[in-house]
Amino acid sequence: MGKLIAIANQKGGVGKTTTTVNLAACLGVLDKKVLLIDADPQANASSGLGIDVEADAPGTYQLLEHNCTAEEAIQKTTAANVDIIPAHIDLVAIEIELVNMDKREYMLKQAIESVKSKYDYILIDCAPSLGLLTLNALTAADSVIIPIQCEYFALEGLGKLLNTIKSVQKIHNEQLDIEGLLLTMYDSRLRLSNQVVEEVQNHFTNMVFKTIIQRNVRLSEAPSHGESIIYYDVNSKGATNYLSLAKEIISKQ
Repeated sequence: MGKLIAIANQKGGVGKTTTTVNLAACLGVLDKKVLLIDADPQANASSGLGIDVEADAPGTYQLLEHNCTAEEAIQKTTAANVDIIPAHIDLVAIEIELVNMDKREYMLKQAIESVKSKYDYILIDCAPSLGLLTLNALTAADSVIIPIQCEYFALEGLGKLLNTIKSVQKIHNEQLDIEGLLLTMYDSRLRLSNQVVEEVQNHFTNMVFKTIIQRNVRLSEAPSHGESIIYYDVNSKGATNYLSLAKEIISKQ
């Protein structure tokens, strides 16, 4: 049975999509079968893996509406062993459309039940909000990775997210676990970066991944080529960091 991991933080620009795409590709390179679910209306994870987000193919929106099966929504990506359920701009409407539905928090969980056993890992790229889309992801997930950028406002809003996770555990998904806090955009030359790392590690100790994702130009270039970092530049710092994260996650199993 595949392990389902949501990558979530209601703050934008912390490295959620970068982490989802590159972690998926690195797990794939390490011979794990991966399904990436793009649950962000911006659809950056989909385009970052070479999917045409303008194409009229079923995706996360149709899946949550139960207008198609998970099998019908799955597409192959250019990355080895990685499939995707892509997002399109129509996903913006789902929050409003789910509001009056019965068991609205369980739509994603129900929709992907049939494919869970076909993958080693299912990664969900969450939208930068704590709305119904993210709630669906957390209700379906076994665990959550929280990316935190090594910058001044890093811990702002983290309490809110941890409270949301607690209430999801209490009401919808008592099995939900925190896979780990992932420090991203680290620049060893900046005193602030080092202070944030120290603060997060002191405060959250074992909850923090050993792997730290460093700032890396190649990492920001890769999506514009529709590729993950491991295919774009295997020798870059970004590729090394995400491979290390993938190995750390596998070793926890």
